[in-house]
Amino acid sequence: MTGTGIIGIILIAANIAFSYKGFTDQLFFDRYKFEVDKIFINKDYKRLITSGFLHVNWMHLIFNMFSLYFFSGLIENNMGGAKFLIIYFASLVGGYLLSLIVHRNHGDYSSVGASGAICGIIFASIALFPGFGIGLFFLPISIPGWLFGIVFVLYSIYGIKSNTENIGHEVHLGGALIGMFVGILMQPSAFAENYLTILIIAVPSIAFIYLIITRPHILLIDNYFFKTHNESYSIDDKYNAEKNNRQNEIDKILDKINKKGMSSLSKKEKELLREYSKTIR
Repeated sequence: MTGTGIIGIILIAANIAFSYKGFTDQLFFDRYKFEVDKIFINKDYKRLITSGFLHVNWMHLIFNMFSLYFFSGLIENNMGGAKFLIIYFASLVGGYLLSLIVHRNHGDYSSVGASGAICGIIFASIALFPGFGIGLFFLPISIPGWLFGIVFVLYSIYGIKSNTENIGHEVHLGGALIGMFVGILMQPSAFAENYLTILIIAVPSIAFIYLIITRPHILLIDNYFFKTHNESYSIDDKYNAEKNNRQNEIDKILDKINKKGMSSLSKKEKELLREYSKTIR
């Protein structure tokens, strides 16, 4: 690992600022988090990026930013800031796209965090630098990058399949794969030097993703952000249900205004009313 570059520092600062806003403003958090139906039905594609700058709490943010701080320098200092940013954002989007595939029938599923982008940076380093080692926090030891990669992939596959934890394993796996592939595209000579490690990581990951796409019933999916839903709904059913729920909320707000006046509305109710007014102009 080498010192964090200026781009890495800027990304850390942006994550802290954006996440802090999300901690203090629930409407802001809800507007920019990853949520399946908001992307599929409302075509709100910006969430594939903005969700990567939000975090659940300070512990989540601090862990991710420490990881970004320690692992970003090798890519940025050896490949330059522009290529570092391409790997970072490609991994961020790639991680959430895999999550979108995994949870495509779970319209109310949501997620946040920079983990996919950070995993992409780590796995690009594993692919591009054969001697790369992963240090363990606060311990004077490290493990070879190839070994970490194998364990990571197996653990991610297990996590996606078993649903025993409140962790977005699919975001991690998707980000890691995209980061590795983008890094190789930028530096093709790395494949000849490190092909065994790359294949050991890539082959089981791609095979598992193929199964997810072709046989989605193999998954049992749950998450901290996951809520009860009806899997028999079609996209149109989900759209109509969401529209009806939103209209019911607006009707309650209008009824409250009629009875108690505009000043009786909460900040969230005023924001909902503003959002609704934009859709009927």
